[in-house]
Amino acid sequence: MLAQPAPQPELNRRLAKLTSILDVAKAMSAERDLDLLLPLILFEATKVVEADRCSLFILDRERNELWSKVAQGSKNEIRLPVGSGVAGQVAQTGAVINIPDAYADARFNRSFDISSGYQTKTILCVPMRDAGGEVTGVIQALNKLGDASFNAEDEELLLALGAQAAGAIENALLHEDINRLFEGFVSASVVAIESRDPTTAGHSGRVADLTVAMAQALEHLSTGPYAHTRFSAGELQELRYASLLHDFGKVGVREPVLVKAEKLYPHELEGLRARFQLARKDLQLQSYRRRIEAVKVRGQANLAEIEAEEEERLARESGQLDEVMAFILSCNRPTVLAQGNFERLHELGGLRFVDAHGQAQPLLLPGEIQSLSIARGTLSPEERREIESHVEHTYRFLSQIPWTRTLRRVPEIAYAHHEKLDGTGYPRAEKDIPVQSRMMSICDIYDALTASDRPYKKAVPHTLALDILKRESDAGQLDPALYTVFIEADIPRRVLQGIK
Repeated sequence: MLAQPAPQPELNRRLAKLTSILDVAKAMSAERDLDLLLPLILFEATKVVEADRCSLFILDRERNELWSKVAQGSKNEIRLPVGSGVAGQVAQTGAVINIPDAYADARFNRSFDISSGYQTKTILCVPMRDAGGEVTGVIQALNKLGDASFNAEDEELLLALGAQAAGAIENALLHEDINRLFEGFVSASVVAIESRDPTTAGHSGRVADLTVAMAQALEHLSTGPYAHTRFSAGELQELRYASLLHDFGKVGVREPVLVKAEKLYPHELEGLRARFQLARKDLQLQSYRRRIEAVKVRGQANLAEIEAEEEERLARESGQLDEVMAFILSCNRPTVLAQGNFERLHELGGLRFVDAHGQAQPLLLPGEIQSLSIARGTLSPEERREIESHVEHTYRFLSQIPWTRTLRRVPEIAYAHHEKLDGTGYPRAEKDIPVQSRMMSICDIYDALTASDRPYKKAVPHTLALDILKRESDAGQLDPALYTVFIEADIPRRVLQGIK
């Protein structure tokens, strides 16, 4: 006799379950967040086999354990050895276990029921296999609804769902590995940056925190040019990486220039001090020579008077030398040089002393005069251009990295963080600047102004830093709408601590 076809309601029920598996397969293939994927798998597994609850365990081959971030009815991560309990045996053997009466089966471990107060009746546990047939985990369903036992159809459906889940979990774990790889690379890069210039330690992290907070604040705007601006999780991660790496190119800048705290390099100042010591010895030598000549002319009887005259002159000339040195040290600091000081520095270029060979030598070298004449800060125009070249180095370095599709704009965003809206920035002097870079510019300037660990400048108070940003905004260099967000959302106080 021919087998009778299944009743229409039964076919419809099977079709609905298969359709559900296809739908969840699509959803699983699109989900990369393991914390969202695992509950989705369990929810669908529970529906497909009509169970009261399900658990999912992933195989940790290194520790030879099964672990579960999520198990319905449990809030804690569960770990158990492969081979232990029903799930452990399925992971070890790869065979399906279907138990119609849990308490009558020796393979069932009652400890979970005892600790949770749950009563397990029926169990269906199947392996999850990857594309190569390897077991990567197990799905365990408990208590078939309606006090029935799990049947062969449930085994078939749960195996099919498990195969789909295995691929999705593998992709999600790979995605997590890639994220950890990028995080590790970025963290190592920041360490490399800050190792070159320890005085700026923490700057990259603070700029990243400020910039991401600013991007999140844009989501609350309902008016203005950035109303309803939204950044996805991937875009925020892209912005964070660009902010953390915005100064990476400083590894290509010479260290003495990078950490230059005063207008003269330490070895230049040491040489200058040595010359002043020689000049002081020259003053003393000239004084003693004059004393001898004076005694010859005026006689031994006037020695005391000669000594007094020479001591007074020596003290006066030494004091003048000390005053010149103090003036030079004041010019050497990274402060704005007063107009009259330029002329005096060039006048001092005419001072001479006599060396051990009887040759007249300049007290100040032409290169030292040029460096001490730097009007603002510590860098000469050439050194400033070298510092500014870090942006080019950053872009060239970051462009070599095969960023993922969601992170592909990291080099571009970092490249533009020193550009100005009026075209006065560097390195390209462009006005078309990404909004992410515009935000980073404001945060970078604020942190550079308020940082207390820079040897070449004092920290600027919070209110004065905001005033400086306001002036640059009013001058058309910074985005005024974003500056307003920075102020009104109180980004610095929300993100940073200890603001004065």
